[in-house]
Amino acid sequence: MAVTEEAVLRTLEGVQDPELGGNIVDLGMVTEVRISGDDVEVGVALTIAECPMRNQIENDALRRVRAMPGVENATIRITAMTKTQRAELMSVARRRVRERAQPTNVSPTTRVLAVSSGKGGVGKSTIAVNIAVALKESGFRVGLLDADIWGFSTPRMLGAEGRLEADTQTHLIQPTSASGIQLVSTGLIIDSEETALMWRGLMLSKALEQFLTQVEWGDLDYLVIDMPPGTGDIQMALSRMLPQAEMIVVTTPQRAAQKVAVRVADMARRSHMPIVGVIENMSGEVFGSGGGQDLADELGVPLIASVPLEADVVAGGDTGRPVAGDPESRAGRALTAATAKLVELVPPADLETCTGRIAKLLAELDEGAA
Repeated sequence: MAVTEEAVLRTLEGVQDPELGGNIVDLGMVTEVRISGDDVEVGVALTIAECPMRNQIENDALRRVRAMPGVENATIRITAMTKTQRAELMSVARRRVRERAQPTNVSPTTRVLAVSSGKGGVGKSTIAVNIAVALKESGFRVGLLDADIWGFSTPRMLGAEGRLEADTQTHLIQPTSASGIQLVSTGLIIDSEETALMWRGLMLSKALEQFLTQVEWGDLDYLVIDMPPGTGDIQMALSRMLPQAEMIVVTTPQRAAQKVAVRVADMARRSHMPIVGVIENMSGEVFGSGGGQDLADELGVPLIASVPLEADVVAGGDTGRPVAGDPESRAGRALTAATAKLVELVPPADLETCTGRIAKLLAELDEGAA
């Protein structure tokens, strides 16, 4: 598949400037796109050379371009804006603030990890819950959105109790706190765990939209999303509403599972959603091992972890005691190590952004003049 400049720019629309709340294409930060066969070079101009957001923007752009079909090599060339370019950028930013309200209540600085699988039964929800717990144990502010509307299971896995309620003043839905994690799930709004939700596709998309726009998520470092299996309405709605989302693909070692998982990866790339890596679950004597590495190699992404099949993982999910962080559990240690690797691959946003540093410098100059 031939790579086009239009496709590269569409992909780069997923790279956000957290403070300005816009993507680097709309903000005019992409200066050029050069394509030579399967090699792509992108020029990105930042407000100042010492921009503290440089690594994040550069790495985000690089991951997204590398994930494009047909791209073999990608290079991001960073330059500093001229005075005129900075003035134009700030003008665009001010206009965006006036004309466009933030489409969701998920902060632009929040890293979004969509834990996905091609089919059910591979332990995707278990992985999502344990990643959220391990992130929380590492000191991050974490939210967990159970987007598996029909097959909700996260409330039991986290031992969550109670129901979702709206604030009487803001009318925003308040997440339930479970193990220090901000949790939202349809399992917290129905009468009982056994109640079947018989909703069609449009209702599923509307439910996701409500969870993203009418929930008071607050200032999170990470939002982990337990996605439904497959490539349906929820997946398409998420890529549209949360352009900063990045996918983690969960598979079991069998080749049949790998081939199904490839489909969800293909959907992600068609939606310009980068794939962070692969987690092989239920690795060991029963299902074998190595399939996760094969899938990662096929997709050109890292294998984040191979999580062994252990009885304590099942017991922990049934009793609301995730194994992440348990030094006595091999699976728990693997999940903790996987989360540490995820933080390296998708680091939390630096809140001192480029424009924030400029504002500080201007304030200091004003104080000196006074």
